[in-house]
Amino acid sequence: MCPSVKDNIMNFDLTKEQEALRQKVREFAEAEVKPVARYNDEHQHFDTELTLKMGELGLLGMTVPKEYGGHGWDNLSYIIAVEELARVDGSTAATIAADNSLGIGPIKDYGTEEQKRKYLPQLCKDKLWGFGLTEEDAGSDSRGTKTTAKLEGDTWVLNGSKIFITNSATPISLGTSVQAVSGEKDGKPEFTALLVENTVEGFTQTPMDDKMMWRASNTGKLVFNNVRLPRECILGEPGEGSHMMLATLDSGRLSIAAMGLGCAQGAYEMALAYSKKRVQFGKPVCKFQAVAFKLADMAMKIEAARNLLYHACWLKDQHRPFGKEAAMAKLYCSEVAAEVCDNAVQVMGGHGLLKEFDMERFYRDQRILQIGEGTSEILRLVISRAIGC
Repeated sequence: MCPSVKDNIMNFDLTKEQEALRQKVREFAEAEVKPVARYNDEHQHFDTELTLKMGELGLLGMTVPKEYGGHGWDNLSYIIAVEELARVDGSTAATIAADNSLGIGPIKDYGTEEQKRKYLPQLCKDKLWGFGLTEEDAGSDSRGTKTTAKLEGDTWVLNGSKIFITNSATPISLGTSVQAVSGEKDGKPEFTALLVENTVEGFTQTPMDDKMMWRASNTGKLVFNNVRLPRECILGEPGEGSHMMLATLDSGRLSIAAMGLGCAQGAYEMALAYSKKRVQFGKPVCKFQAVAFKLADMAMKIEAARNLLYHACWLKDQHRPFGKEAAMAKLYCSEVAAEVCDNAVQVMGGHGLLKEFDMERFYRDQRILQIGEGTSEILRLVISRAIGC
């Protein structure tokens, strides 16, 4: 699916390694994730044991260089892994997606050598890290941040709060990268990013439960009450926080796109299998044009979404600009997931609304994809600016 050109021939084939990775993750998802997904969803249970198994499989720190304890995969390979997990369960995929992109990404891309060697080996093995950007009044408007960081001598003093922070409040969460207002420049707030470990005094993390979707994924509310951090906890340079956090979101959008793609693929497969078994008026319902055309549209749009996403990943792996394409992929894949899940429920009828059938969970899980890491409205704004509007 990822095009390369050699001798005037365009090749869309995945490498043998990528195909093997897809098969390995699919087998793991079917054998280890699927049997517990419904229970974890119903009980809002973050599955630490399952997450550690994914660490053993190599799904934590997938794109981190091996010298820091990672696995050295390219971005497309990582996206394939997220896609395969999302094909079975959104909560599990969200844990891995947020860990690799939002959690590990800023430290890998902007951390000092000391910070990388301190945190990355743990995060590539058995720990998680959060991405502290969103606040009550700072969502799509990330520059609405109210959390403050004041430098007193060699100590940062952090005050404020964050919400909707994935992987921030689990038994294996190590810390969070936090954007805070650190001063003012030219009459505008200056933003700085800090690395805050969960055990530091004055920092509390509380799980946010009773979600409609991703009920087995951890979402945390974070509070910083005069948290004192040494100067070296800064990520990057003072004033670079917003740039780093927003750049991280570009990569994160590829992850959400992969979740949309995997969700759509899983829903389509469920609807197709059901339509072949469900008999009405003497024949399987897939033989009726109204149903067959729905399934045909699902297959077509999933394939279009996959090509759009894989191309964006290819651009990133080639170290070429990919922000516009990441926004397009995230927007399209999330909206395809919504359409496919809606039509899949329609194909399955009343059974699609029962918890006994996983389609009900897929229908709930897809809804966040049009909101997280850039709403559909904001992404259309990003794309329109990229094309010169």
